Amino acid sequence: MNAVRESLTSIEQKMASFGEECRRAGLKLTYQRLEIYRDMAFWRDHPSAEVIYSRIRTRIPTISLDTVYRTLANFEAHGLINRIQTVESQAHYEADLEQHHHLICERCGKIMDFVWQALDDLPVPDAVIIWGKVNSTRVTLQGICVQCAKTGR
Repeated sequence: MNAVRESLTSIEQKMASFGEECRRAGLKLTYQRLEIYRDMAFWRDHPSAEVIYSRIRTRIPTISLDTVYRTLANFEAHGLINRIQTVESQAHYEADLEQHHHLICERCGKIMDFVWQALDDLPVPDAVIIWGKVNSTRVTLQGICVQCAKTGR
């Protein structure tokens, strides 16, 4: 796999934090939930539910795709992960809750994180303030990655 791996120390820290957040949210720390989150903490590749399912099945052969979908929805509802909606309408997920934005290649579908501090520092427009409360700001930029541009994909 060509996905970026997280360091073991960082994974241990994320797992400890995840356990605390689950307890605060009243979620049981089941083996399946831990393994789904561990997979997301280890691989920083913004996987879909199907990708997570295929990787976890090697460790938990009895897990179902439905369980992965329900678990991800539960994690998202409790603010434990982020969902990234892509142009092909297939959701991708990440365990990184730090403020950042996404680049999505329209050809290969690769998703990359980036930080844009100047954007994050801008005040919210008045029309948005009138609309209501903003909980987060995330920008998704779409285009063609360098690898696809080089290969003409």
